[in-house]
Amino acid sequence: MSARNPYDILGVGRSASQDEIRKAYRNQARKWHPDLNPGNKEAEEKFKELNTANDILSDEERRGRFDRGEIDESGQERGPFAGAGTGGFGGGFGGFRAGGGSSGGGFSQDDLSDILNGMFGRNAGRRQGGPERGADRPYQISISFMDAVNGTTTRVSLPGGATLDVKIPPGTEDGRTLRLRGKGEPGMRGGPAGDALITVTVMPDRNWTREGQDLRTRLPVGLKTAVLGGPITVPTPSGAVKMNVPEGSDTGSVLRLRGKGVPAHGKHEAGNLYVTLEVTLGRPDEALRAFLKTWDPAGEKTA
Repeated sequence: MSARNPYDILGVGRSASQDEIRKAYRNQARKWHPDLNPGNKEAEEKFKELNTANDILSDEERRGRFDRGEIDESGQERGPFAGAGTGGFGGGFGGFRAGGGSSGGGFSQDDLSDILNGMFGRNAGRRQGGPERGADRPYQISISFMDAVNGTTTRVSLPGGATLDVKIPPGTEDGRTLRLRGKGEPGMRGGPAGDALITVTVMPDRNWTREGQDLRTRLPVGLKTAVLGGPITVPTPSGAVKMNVPEGSDTGSVLRLRGKGVPAHGKHEAGNLYVTLEVTLGRPDEALRAFLKTWDPAGEKTA
């Protein structure tokens, strides 16, 4: 079965921007990632197909080569007569002369060697071409939410048992593809090696969400602190910090910690951390019960 068109796989048009391609890949990668579909062979195949399509379309150079027909849907080089059937040669190869010479529209032996190289492999013909770049290797890794925020180094297993340490930059977003130059397939006849393309899946975290450079979290706070105000300890990507809860805070109150979101990286400044308070009653003691029995807050009628 031939490979599908990468535009169709990602569900985008040929005029799609790089941002649209990136979003389309991220949406589908979340659905079909093997870690979220353990034991599902269909999901595994679809995820491989998605990565092949993204490998082609997320790289401007490779996308252009695909659009011009220089590489096929799987990213492989097209031969001189890629896609042509045997009918074009006629009985007994038609235009080829048995003695290796040519006349009129025929082919010489050197021409035949070049065609065989393209159709049946580089070593099939008598004459070899020049240096050729090695193919890119796609890999997938999953990292925790906080490792994506702070950055980390993780290890990828290569074919044959070798390993590759991959540096994940701070602020890495879900679906990002990292390119490691020269870590792909070796080149041929002295050509450069291909690249390793590392697609990163950021696992969700029940305590944290991300909005660009900003982070959000929810934090329980006791009734006394909410009513009277006071200091609390807040976890942040760079470690726990103290902050003050204003007097009279309620569940849903949002406090902001400047610069305590996603750390600064590249052209991005550090984001903010937004903390949503959740007031917890705890276990009321007798003194609190006695107070509430006689307390009549303004505007509230007792039964």
